[in-house]
Amino acid sequence: MMIFGITTAGIVPLRREKSERSVLASQALFGEMMEVTREEGRWCRMRMLHDGTEGWTRREDLVGVDEGFVRRAMEGVPFVTRDMFSIVMREGDWAGQLVPAGSLLPLYDGETGCFRVGDDAYRLVGSLSEAGTGNAREAIARYALMYYNVPYVAGGRSPRGIDNAGLVQMVYRLAGVGVPRQLARLAAEGQTLSFLEEALPGDVVLFGDESGAVTHAGVLWEAGRVIHASGRVRVDKIDHHGIFNEATKRYTHALKLIKRFL
Repeated sequence: MMIFGITTAGIVPLRREKSERSVLASQALFGEMMEVTREEGRWCRMRMLHDGTEGWTRREDLVGVDEGFVRRAMEGVPFVTRDMFSIVMREGDWAGQLVPAGSLLPLYDGETGCFRVGDDAYRLVGSLSEAGTGNAREAIARYALMYYNVPYVAGGRSPRGIDNAGLVQMVYRLAGVGVPRQLARLAAEGQTLSFLEEALPGDVVLFGDESGAVTHAGVLWEAGRVIHASGRVRVDKIDHHGIFNEATKRYTHALKLIKRFL
């Protein structure tokens, strides 16, 4: 029985039910690790180690790893890919494969330029970023704009399609900061600000419906502007009422909370 797994495909769907037709709960990116909690035929129920998201994925989309590898990888310095798409080459393969921004390179060796995924050696073709370097607040806004016009996909976390909470999580990861995937956890964690005027670029803004539930999230850019995923990743005006769409001349999302994670 597989206890821990790691993704070696660029983007792996994590589904709510064990069916190819099931909607996405999220996506697992290259190099992310998970605990396998149940196996049923060709399907595995798993929990992502970095944020606790749970769902089903196909057994063939995972490579089994032991607890020692997981511990070494999580204790090591985290490296992430920062280009929209990069190429990784597995030792012995004839060609490389594309991996999206935010993919993890476990056990990366800066002297050799190689890293390991389970028993296989890989190398990255392109640039990478050591998490935690540079000005995180400036980086968050810059990375959020990198996703501009990427289509909205419920459960998405990649440049091929992303949802609002996925956008927040990924741009923070690229800047070296871990935040939750779930809207409820974004609302519960971090420092709550009282007024929009207190907020700075990179702060997280959360929006709700008439019932009071948090239904949407975005990242503040500059004064009066928010970057968020609604139909596509876009930039809109924001004030104390919420997000204002200049094309339709109406408010689309009601402001509920302002959160600081830096």
